[in-house]
Amino acid sequence: MFFLVLLAMVAGFLGLRLYGVLGKRTGHEQPLPRTAEERPAPISVPRTVDAIPEVREPANRNIDPRAEAGLRQIVAGEAGFDVPRFLEGAQAAYRMTLEAFWKGDESALSDLAVPDVAQAFIDAIAARTTAGHVLDNRLVRIEKAMIVDASLSGREARITMRFDADIAAVTRDAEGVMVAGSMTDAVETHDVWTFARTLKSSDPNWKLADTDEA
Repeated sequence: MFFLVLLAMVAGFLGLRLYGVLGKRTGHEQPLPRTAEERPAPISVPRTVDAIPEVREPANRNIDPRAEAGLRQIVAGEAGFDVPRFLEGAQAAYRMTLEAFWKGDESALSDLAVPDVAQAFIDAIAARTTAGHVLDNRLVRIEKAMIVDASLSGREARITMRFDADIAAVTRDAEGVMVAGSMTDAVETHDVWTFARTLKSSDPNWKLADTDEA
């Protein structure tokens, strides 16, 4: 009997010791992994799709929309036609034509314009000479050069340009005395010029076919 009581006491002592070590939480215990049934269902988070920006070609500020159809016809009629190159050439022709008129260079005007337009410039030069006036003009800058219309009839192509420019204009008499204008104050001008050319011809040059004011 004495041994049974002793064994019971030893068992109780060991139980108390185990409780003291395992029965208390320290805050550092690792939780046991849960079974599949005990795990909470995963929350489905919708993925955000980055919006793809719409790609838009910048509008060509040198071409009026009404001229686009005609330009396409011209390009189809002559594969070598290049719009940017034409724009550069048209600005150069605008400058050369004005300078030829101001200087009274009739030969240059005949090369740059069709016969009737060249003759109109020549007549204006003659009237100016009769009045004893000399133009001392200078193209300060071309603010804007824009294709506003284009057409193709058969092989005859026509492209209309609008030029917004600043021009210093001075008129002098035969003695060189200024009678009008100013070399310091540029005048805003708005010209509408039409250039023409026969596509696939041996002459690659476009010629001035009409002039007007905007």
